[in-house]
Amino acid sequence: MVAYFILVHRYPAQFARMMRAAYDERNSYVIHIDKRSGPEFAAEIRDILRAYPKAEVIPAQAALWGGYSLVDAELRGMQKLLEMRADWKYFINLSGQDFPLKSQQYVHDFLTAHAGCEFIRASDQRKTRPDTLNRIHEMFVEGKDTVMHTGITRAFLPNATPYIGTQWKAVSRGFCKFVTADPQALRFKNFYRQSFIADEAFFQTVMMNAGQHGKMMNNDLPTIEWVPDGPIKLRPRNFGRADMPMLAASPDLFARKFDQTQDPLVLELLEAHLKTPAARLYKRPQTPPISMAHPQHVFDSEPELAVVVA
Repeated sequence: MVAYFILVHRYPAQFARMMRAAYDERNSYVIHIDKRSGPEFAAEIRDILRAYPKAEVIPAQAALWGGYSLVDAELRGMQKLLEMRADWKYFINLSGQDFPLKSQQYVHDFLTAHAGCEFIRASDQRKTRPDTLNRIHEMFVEGKDTVMHTGITRAFLPNATPYIGTQWKAVSRGFCKFVTADPQALRFKNFYRQSFIADEAFFQTVMMNAGQHGKMMNNDLPTIEWVPDGPIKLRPRNFGRADMPMLAASPDLFARKFDQTQDPLVLELLEAHLKTPAARLYKRPQTPPISMAHPQHVFDSEPELAVVVA
């Protein structure tokens, strides 16, 4: 069983295709609709979801890039999913512009074959991304349409190491329970509320500094190609039909991202791909995925990369 949290802010027709491709009665789905997208958009998404009885919508709020509101939405999504059902094993977050590369049976088999891992990219921010330390050493506040720099500096949390990665993850139910409700997570919530791009660091930092969690796999499971987007960040390139050979051969479970207004054919090709044996039948590779050293655990040394089920 998988619990999906999906952020949606545009392209309802594309979201409908993604939802159809990713839906399985054994799963649970929680959708967050960006409040800034307006009531007509929200109504259209709700209308799409009428066909999916295992999907629910959480109260909308503005979900601003760079702001803690994205973390807050995800925490609320985790909490809702925990309340909906007690039998799911994994939480996976997606956006409405992602698309599955594998069937849900493949996803279930993949996670079952790798029970005990947490799929999230994480690296010591001070060692690997010192250029991003201003995100935590300077204080930011989230306004209506932008995240504002206050000019106030601060030290990081005592007796903790900041970590950084990406927004995407496939993590265990146990971690979701911990990060939403355990008192040990509270100081990280309070601190990251005034940081920049917290959704790429908060969950990693909690997992690596507090509590006992599964084997850390330094992989988040979507295929993404990052391209420069100004001095602050990278952005995912939109995939098109020319990328189908690469997407079909990818071992990842999902890909990000797609824009139906630019290339609708690639979604048709992916829908056809999901019916092929390569997308439906999981075969565990002889060489497992690479695990990451975790300060809370001693892990096996593995030559490649893997997945999990709690």
